[in-house]
Amino acid sequence: MITVFGSINMDLIATTARLPKPGETVAGNGFSTAAGGKGANQALAARRAGRTVHMAGAVGRDGFAEAALTLLKEAGTGLETVKQADGPTGTALILVGGDGENMIAVVPGANGTMTPADADAAIAAMNKGDILMLQLEVPVPAVERALAGAQAKGVTTVLNLAPLIDDAARLGRLADIVIANETEFERLAGQETMGPDDREAALKRLNAETGQTLIVTLGADGVIAIRDGAISRAKGLKIEPIDTVGAGDTFCGYFAASLDEGLDFEASLRRAAVAGSLACLKQGAQPSIPSSAEVANKL
Repeated sequence: MITVFGSINMDLIATTARLPKPGETVAGNGFSTAAGGKGANQALAARRAGRTVHMAGAVGRDGFAEAALTLLKEAGTGLETVKQADGPTGTALILVGGDGENMIAVVPGANGTMTPADADAAIAAMNKGDILMLQLEVPVPAVERALAGAQAKGVTTVLNLAPLIDDAARLGRLADIVIANETEFERLAGQETMGPDDREAALKRLNAETGQTLIVTLGADGVIAIRDGAISRAKGLKIEPIDTVGAGDTFCGYFAASLDEGLDFEASLRRAAVAGSLACLKQGAQPSIPSSAEVANKL
């Protein structure tokens, strides 16, 4: 079983021919809304990958609350540990340029009300061998309590170091498995502007120091990882991305689901990389997450 402890948002998505420069206004050519949040995205990805998933998070008392949970409900995600807090549901304002790159501003809303007590409630129903997945869009004390509580019960913890907050490097040392993009990994490693050789050396150093499994996503270049001292690599699909929003979350959810299913580490990386590639071929956040059949067809 997988429990995802994290954020639930509504995404407000505008598309433009190109992303604006600071202080610049550009014309948009499309607008849509989608249920999102890194936590909810990863939970939906793991559920679409075919696993039993529970979501632990918060929505507000506003018009976005029900819509933010619709896709999770339709997918059969357990929502018993999703609370309703006073104030607004979390919101993400997303600009997507014509090349698929994006800019995102996140307003925490109800996500900011998550507490250590909420972490305790999420962990209470978990058992040894389960997987807890976390991100950094909810308050640090809640994330820290969830990591500690899960490890005390023998639950495998998977922490996605996004978004990149001041406590990311410290929290990154507390998880069994860490997933980061290139910039996030540089923060974790305490180095700047890594080349491929620097990255591999840093992976080996950190793995030797902590024993953690470390995964670095590299966009079109796939993924590099280390587990038990051994370097692994996986490639996604060769594509022309339409929208990269949600691709990282899709990778994380599919990776956790693959481990939960019993796939070996390298097979889990490959499946997750393919799923992340497919997520770039549709616009939107959660709706872009592919089904397990779509992923299997590309493996």
